[in-house]
Amino acid sequence: MQTLYLDLFSGVSGDMFIGALIDLGVDATALERELKKLGLDGYHLHVARRSKSGIEGVKFDVHLDGEDCGHGHSHPHDAKDAHSHDHSHSHEPATEPTHEHGPNNRNFRQIRELIQASRLSDWVKGKSIAVFHRVAVAEGKIHGMPPEKVHFHEVGAVDSIVDIVGAAVALELLGRPRVLASTVTEGTGFVRCAHGRFPIPAPATLEILGARGVALQQCDEPHELVTPTGAALLAEFAESFAPMRHLVARRIGYGLGTRDNVTRPNVLRAVLAEAEATDGEHDWESDTIAVLETNLDDVSGETLGHFVETTLAAGALDVFHTPIQMKKNRPGVLLTVLCATADADRFTARLLKHTSAFGVRRSLCERRKLQRSFVAVPTEFGEIPVKIGMLDGERVQAAPEFEACRAKAIQAGVPLRTVYEAALRALPA
Repeated sequence: MQTLYLDLFSGVSGDMFIGALIDLGVDATALERELKKLGLDGYHLHVARRSKSGIEGVKFDVHLDGEDCGHGHSHPHDAKDAHSHDHSHSHEPATEPTHEHGPNNRNFRQIRELIQASRLSDWVKGKSIAVFHRVAVAEGKIHGMPPEKVHFHEVGAVDSIVDIVGAAVALELLGRPRVLASTVTEGTGFVRCAHGRFPIPAPATLEILGARGVALQQCDEPHELVTPTGAALLAEFAESFAPMRHLVARRIGYGLGTRDNVTRPNVLRAVLAEAEATDGEHDWESDTIAVLETNLDDVSGETLGHFVETTLAAGALDVFHTPIQMKKNRPGVLLTVLCATADADRFTARLLKHTSAFGVRRSLCERRKLQRSFVAVPTEFGEIPVKIGMLDGERVQAAPEFEACRAKAIQAGVPLRTVYEAALRALPA
């Protein structure tokens, strides 16, 4: 499985994240083309190869139209020069609702509507909104108001919208790899907030990471290293936070920050890798998923069926329900959702909103999976795709695709099993 590992020894911000993915091979022109589907005006992108503390990488910047960049306009595909733009935001969220709805003062509802109305892919829309939701919840908790009613200077700014949506677009252009990360490292000192100077980590950064259960360590760098945008990207996309284990680096990219740090290069190192089996282990694939469960004794079969169908369509790995006996000898069901760890909050909320559940149990489980591939085999009924499972170089599973077999069986007027068995016989030895 292709894996993206983020080395957070010098923190992360939205622009550093995108710069690192461009350095890994994401086409900056394709990224710009996708971002235009937002229908958001008033900005232009700058992408340039630069060096930071002797490390060469990509500097990604979002400049507002009319902003003095010190030179003429340039696009991602023709940028040649270094651009100095302080992308570490001031972290000054509005502390109470305002009636001003300018382009730099949007709330979560407006941003969600902007993304939903765009021509971006469903995956990019869903992930972008989920990242914004994490920031909105954090800011709402800090300022004592519902997320929908808080206006943000940072999360509502054009450059932050481009950073977050651009990060999701870049991941999709990279093939949606599994995302892992190192321990999150933050600096020390102060940032200036609406109420004055506040110690690092910034309130929203700490709230976002804490809500996801992400551990944070501080170093002696006297600057902010992790922005709220960077924290929200980590909370949404990264499955785990630990040292690299059994990963073979195929490509390495560096996203450059703006500031010159005192104790370490201001860069985000991103490693595109493949998992490797170690001596004495099998060559199966492995990952970690979230298991969400709730016991229900007052839900109808129609509601359960609808929930299973719509939740699978929303991206869950699997959804199922099991008959159980509950307290007071009541018959009930155990409703279970399997999903990526980054999606656990989203599907927990779905369980609470769309069923009669008052609570959801959550756990993380390791999976071991056969290496999978598909082959198309010729049969007297036509070509049938077959999923192959391999372990240690040996084929141990073969499963003809059900929908293809069913369609061929209906077309030929034969039992489904006849087509199924014909596909298995056609497999090469």
